[in-house]
Amino acid sequence: MSDRRPLIVGNWKMNGNHLEAIQMVQKLSYRLEETDYESVEIVVAPPFTSLRSIQIVLEQDRIPMKLGAQNVYWAEKGAYTGEVSATMLAKMNVTHVIVGHSERRAIFGETDSDVNKKAKAALSADMTPIVCVGETLEQREAGEAEAVVTNQLNGSIKGLEGAFVVAYEPVWAIGTGRNALPEDAALMARVIREGLRERVGSDRAELTSILYGGSVNPVNIKDLMAKSDIDGALVGGASLDPDKFASIIRYRI
Repeated sequence: MSDRRPLIVGNWKMNGNHLEAIQMVQKLSYRLEETDYESVEIVVAPPFTSLRSIQIVLEQDRIPMKLGAQNVYWAEKGAYTGEVSATMLAKMNVTHVIVGHSERRAIFGETDSDVNKKAKAALSADMTPIVCVGETLEQREAGEAEAVVTNQLNGSIKGLEGAFVVAYEPVWAIGTGRNALPEDAALMARVIREGLRERVGSDRAELTSILYGGSVNPVNIKDLMAKSDIDGALVGGASLDPDKFASIIRYRI
């Protein structure tokens, strides 16, 4: 039995203004009980424009959720129009930062090297990077899934000195309604765990949480969480619905 605490992260992507974000967090908190926070670490990752508003709500209402960011830039400051640094996020009590999401890789051309620099920047500001890896449908059908994910993992976590999280998100399952079978997700989580052992050693590998992301919903979460190497979920669309997200968080019930 693993000592890794379950971690459920809601990635809101580019959805909701700051007023809507406040309402979503408050509605979610109304649906959760103290035992839920004790059993599961909960992170919400709204757009940048909502971070300060959500920080204030969590602190003033004493809601024991954690605040996450969807991206970060690796430079501390400078002429990087449109970017946000790790130190800026840390000042808003952001605890987790998603780096290398497949949408960032596919749409914005982020490389493993970029992801690695972002993860190091997050760690330097005492935040936990959530390093995303995952294969496309073409790569899976070609039998390349394990090699692709292992290579992404190696390049993205190279030289990381600190605790991080890995999220396995098969690209073909994100926002499509099509999710990996629990057995398939468990197999890839084992591949990632083995890759971690080779890269950072057995002790750190056993302490590192591995999340599954890709059309997670209240129906499939229980079966996913039953797999020994899956420690939580990176939830997209379902995290925008307080009822669905609460059901995912309360998967034990």
